[in-house]
Amino acid sequence: MKRILTAGLLLLVAPALRSDEDFAVRPASVSTFSIVAIDPANGDLGVAVASRYFSVGSVVPWVLAGVGAIATQADVNVGYGPRGIDLLRQGLSAPEVLKKLLDEDTFPGKDGRQVAIVDAHGNIATFTGPKAPKWAGDRQGKTWSAQGNILVGPQVPEAMGYAFEATQGELAEKLFAALKAGDDAGGDSRGHQSASMLVVRKQGGRNTNNDRYIYINVDDNAQPIAELRRLLNLNLYYLYQDTADRLLTAGKNQEALAAGRRAAQYGPERSGSHMLLGFLQYINGDKDAALKEFLQAKSMDQDFKKHFDSDLEWTPALRSLLKDKDFLAKLFPEK
Repeated sequence: MKRILTAGLLLLVAPALRSDEDFAVRPASVSTFSIVAIDPANGDLGVAVASRYFSVGSVVPWVLAGVGAIATQADVNVGYGPRGIDLLRQGLSAPEVLKKLLDEDTFPGKDGRQVAIVDAHGNIATFTGPKAPKWAGDRQGKTWSAQGNILVGPQVPEAMGYAFEATQGELAEKLFAALKAGDDAGGDSRGHQSASMLVVRKQGGRNTNNDRYIYINVDDNAQPIAELRRLLNLNLYYLYQDTADRLLTAGKNQEALAAGRRAAQYGPERSGSHMLLGFLQYINGDKDAALKEFLQAKSMDQDFKKHFDSDLEWTPALRSLLKDKDFLAKLFPEK
């Protein structure tokens, strides 16, 4: 009798004891909301996504500069990402790629897939399978597609589209506005866990030969949208700071100042943003504004003098400041 009872209990709990191989046959749904888009003015392509799913950025977004952007989700076939990018690179349009992906898909659950594609020419193609986890659907505009599943309702992609269209500025800001609007409209009906953004631009990333202009992931956080905003500010701060440095080295002082101001907008709490802006203001002839920025940086950084001297040493364009004794006396008054 004891052996029979034990066997019965094992049968009852068996679904909870399935192996990884069992789950591979029936993969977990990536229930989420996302937006794919292109900026026709400069060719930026991107995806932003949020979900009650761990590390959604490792699964959903696939983007290649000058080629296209893909979001693959719901009863997800992750292979749609790399395969779709490869097909776009071969010259197929977004609708042609979508058809080929669906035709080639021999894995279980195809009628529960959700995928959105935008190519480098601005063509858009989407698919929400009839068995995608409800509520599931998508909405499109001229340059974007918003979609999701296990959502509170159609108001989510609709709100995303309105926010995207209403937001000014670069693609990353428009994508974030859309994602936040979708979350504010109810988002994933199960709650929050992760978010991601990937935006590509030819040679637009940090350091050398990098097309990843924005690539940030919030893998596990109770407030992933807020954390994504913090990381986006940080990413843009560094990008505009690098741009200002390059422009300054090239002797484009006014353009460098404009980039420095953008960096300061994204990193007002960072002493380095005020330090850079101080140097750029000085080089462009506004000593009063420069002094104000330097003093702000000094109040935030106990090692200000060391960092100030280091910047002067490494940037020849700034060394003329060393001869301005009156200015330096205001910045470093003798005690």
